[in-house]
Amino acid sequence: MRIVEYDNYYVYSFGAASPINFPVIASVVTVGSFDGVHKGHKIIIDKLVAFAEYRHLRSVVVTFEPHPRTVLKDAVNGTIGGLLTTLDEKIDLLQQEGVDLVFVVRFTPDFAVRGSEDFITNVLVRLLGAKSIIIGYDHGFGNNRSGSGTTLEHLGFQLDFDVEVLDEVLIDQEHFSSTKIRELLGNGMIKDANKFLGYPYMITGIVVDGDKRGRKIGFPTVNLMLSNPDKLIPKAGVYFAQILLDGFPFKAIINIGIRPTITSTGIKTIEAYIVNYSGCLYGRNLRFSLLRFIREEKKFSSLEELKKQLEKDKKTVELYRL
Repeated sequence: MRIVEYDNYYVYSFGAASPINFPVIASVVTVGSFDGVHKGHKIIIDKLVAFAEYRHLRSVVVTFEPHPRTVLKDAVNGTIGGLLTTLDEKIDLLQQEGVDLVFVVRFTPDFAVRGSEDFITNVLVRLLGAKSIIIGYDHGFGNNRSGSGTTLEHLGFQLDFDVEVLDEVLIDQEHFSSTKIRELLGNGMIKDANKFLGYPYMITGIVVDGDKRGRKIGFPTVNLMLSNPDKLIPKAGVYFAQILLDGFPFKAIINIGIRPTITSTGIKTIEAYIVNYSGCLYGRNLRFSLLRFIREEKKFSSLEELKKQLEKDKKTVELYRL
């Protein structure tokens, strides 16, 4: 992967794809926040990649950082309630889908008032070489989301690109969206959230120093500082998770909550016990995949009682398959 900073954009290219080209390379383009890169997004991206291969064009995903609604939080559409994916997680997921280029727009208040026709003409067509643009049925972009499929089709006649608007995607006859997934995670319904995502929900962070109380009772934990404070933290509780360390999978028990048994500040923390791992992880960037909700967080009468419960939790996760 190559990363290039260009003007107000970051460009991530994979494989043999060239980041920015003059003259531009003819491309198939899609545009969106793609928070979560969930199954609905993947329908669009799969279509993008397949169409690009069929027409021998470059496949390009245009997205935004930060998420537009974190910038427009005082607007009518409100805040997003937490990110499903950090930028790094999103880039990794898009790379796995086989796109050639991810074009990240720095979303600022100034950019937010940019007209949709200006964005389509000068970014999608003149800079990225869009010959075809694929969007979802409810897509809108530009100032006040004024850009739509109709706007694109109108400009397509003038600027020589075609447009495809994909129908709504249902899973088990149920409408879903990033908002739906956030609600599931907020209720601890991790398996249902993963079904809509199409992969296990990820938590990424740097291992920081803790109070080492887990080590004293035989359950040394790693304390995570999230790589992006806007990342959605699921419902407080204990989860079964997986982590890859140096290429090998390990089971983990993750506690999300305020640690009521220990003197608590009331601030939600994330700590993980990695089963059968004893190496030093301080300062490393780790990514955990949440697989199951095990139990609610609770206050124990003593550290000894907490230890007994952790031993039960460990036996539980040892029965699960990765």
